[in-house]
Amino acid sequence: MTGQSENDPFEEPARKRGLWGSLRASFLTGIVVIAPVGLTMWLIWTVIGWIDGMVLPFVPEPFQPETYIGVNLRGVGVLIFLVFTVFIGWIAKGLIGRSLIRFAESLVDRMPVVRSIYSGIKQISETVFAQSERNFEKACLIQYPRKGIWAIGFISAPARGEVSHRAGAANGLVGVFLPTTPNPTSGFLLFVPVEDVIELDMSLEDAAKLVISAGLVYPHDRPKIEDVRTGAKD
Repeated sequence: MTGQSENDPFEEPARKRGLWGSLRASFLTGIVVIAPVGLTMWLIWTVIGWIDGMVLPFVPEPFQPETYIGVNLRGVGVLIFLVFTVFIGWIAKGLIGRSLIRFAESLVDRMPVVRSIYSGIKQISETVFAQSERNFEKACLIQYPRKGIWAIGFISAPARGEVSHRAGAANGLVGVFLPTTPNPTSGFLLFVPVEDVIELDMSLEDAAKLVISAGLVYPHDRPKIEDVRTGAKD
């Protein structure tokens, strides 16, 4: 049976894109290209200006960049902040610095309201910025909040001490951080039996992208070693 003729009356003619459609498509493509770059530059520029506005008022007048060049050069406050932060960190690592920090914290502990605020900010700072050799090990799948529903988590470390002893799991428990969408910095700490955790081959970065995008951005499938060997034999 031959195909339809080019002059088939029942075949709908191809709709040609007009000038307005072409301009609209080009405009949307330009937005897709420009928006990430523009928003990134705007955000960086705004953050630099915000840091300058916080730091420069504390700089003495003779050291202000505007005194020498006549223009408020953006970014000088950021440079001063970085140098000052590195200097404070270097001092804090020494014996005198640690003694001063302990003395200051002892004063803060005597202030009821300030103590609570300082303690909360300190815990957040230590969690986010503290240097640590430990990190999440792998991405995984667990059944949550009930069986048959799967969620992506990040394996932290095997459960130890009282948590492992009280639970009485046969094969032990493993700590799993279950992130929320679209903010993966908040979530739940779950201690899951080892046999109920399915480790994934995808990287932590790919799993985080999947969580942040609410399932819209999937990582590219990576061929397994067995598949590669099978293909080679064929």
